[in-house]
Amino acid sequence: MQQLSGQAASFLYFETPKVPMHIGSFLVYNPESAPGYFVRFKDILAHVESRLYLSRVFRQRLVHVPFNLDHPYWIDDDNFDLEFHVRHIALPKPGDWRQLCIQAARLHTRPLDLTRPLWEMYVIEGLDNVEGTPPGSFAILTKTHHAIIDGASGAEILGYLHDMEPDPPNKPVAQPWKGEREPTAMELIVRTHFNNITQPARFFETVARSMPGMMKLGAGFSSQKLKPPAVVPRTRFNGKITSHRVNDGKSFAIDEVKKIKNAIPGATINDAVLALIGGALRRYLKAKDELPRDSMIAMAPVSMRSTDQSSAAGNQVSGMLVALGTHIDDPMERLAHVHAEAQNSKAITAAIGARTMTDYSQFIPSSLAALAARLYTEMGLSDFTTPMMNCVVTNVPGPQRLLYFAGAAAVKMVGLRPVYDGMALIHIVFSYCGEIAVSFMSCREILPDPEFYAECIQASFDEMKSVTAQA
Repeated sequence: MQQLSGQAASFLYFETPKVPMHIGSFLVYNPESAPGYFVRFKDILAHVESRLYLSRVFRQRLVHVPFNLDHPYWIDDDNFDLEFHVRHIALPKPGDWRQLCIQAARLHTRPLDLTRPLWEMYVIEGLDNVEGTPPGSFAILTKTHHAIIDGASGAEILGYLHDMEPDPPNKPVAQPWKGEREPTAMELIVRTHFNNITQPARFFETVARSMPGMMKLGAGFSSQKLKPPAVVPRTRFNGKITSHRVNDGKSFAIDEVKKIKNAIPGATINDAVLALIGGALRRYLKAKDELPRDSMIAMAPVSMRSTDQSSAAGNQVSGMLVALGTHIDDPMERLAHVHAEAQNSKAITAAIGARTMTDYSQFIPSSLAALAARLYTEMGLSDFTTPMMNCVVTNVPGPQRLLYFAGAAAVKMVGLRPVYDGMALIHIVFSYCGEIAVSFMSCREILPDPEFYAECIQASFDEMKSVTAQA
């Protein structure tokens, strides 16, 4: 039995009926490399079952402390049912890309069953008219609660489900499974009592660790070596959302993105992607006559995981705020601006100590957090409070060679993430096999034309590429 950290538990507390807090993706597979050039559903079940032992995430469920007096615990589920979690559906004809994205958004909108292990997988057939996919191709959509994984650990678990070749010589074999006894209410109350006794000491220890960083940050602002975060302009992405979602995305060659970032000395691939998104947002909002005068601000999650923690469950992530340069028309000037802003944000995060700041989340009162989330949604406070950010851009590096699932090669990926009141647009950036996929998710009422925004992303990239080629 293992207790959730405050940060991991917060994703449970902040979940509401219209804001399910799970993350996921869908991948499109070409079965031509599979045995018999075809993958049956029972092959997929057997493949997944053989990988379950690689991570406890797959078969752990929640146990809540009575009256929510403390954060919940994970226990190994002794009633685990694989076929509840792996499901099989098909697109209606014609089975094109837009239908696949719509189906993915619908599936992602549905909350997970909090009484079972917090993940689901959907095998989606009928991709007859998805460009670039041969007959028999299928997609697999996965959704896993954010309380279990963050982007880095999610990528690691994605690796557990895949092979580096179609028919590996040493295939994993399903392992026997035995769950654990659910703790009694009294046992949980005793644990809570012990945690409450030790929590004040742990809190003051965290405060003491953060004080040098706060002093260093203050000195940086006083000497003007660091710039304080800019005021976030209000946009259509900072209001109330509904329970309806949209998603789409575009993919680009990593080598082309590298050429773009090399145009500005010191710039990174991440800087280039942020500038690309800044250009897309500029195009989209300008077309709506809604472009703000000041630069839009993105929150970029930063993984706090060490190398030996890459496969650990839970959340170990902080974040930094970066101006996207949406007020700048010239793409290279925008990239230079993003690079400078990212350097400043990294310095602020380093001064405070990102890991220290995430430690404060351990002290979130469970009942108070859940109540605050409900009130924020029900009272529509996002319409009256100053936005903390305009959108999120999360970047997860992936493998640079083909992955195989039950012998089928993964050829395309789109990320899925939660949005919420006050932050209705998230971009998921994933590098895989020589390409960078920039996908997004939003509320359907706030971004009713996802195809157009995807075109804006493509146009922003084309403009940056063209300017780089002329330089």
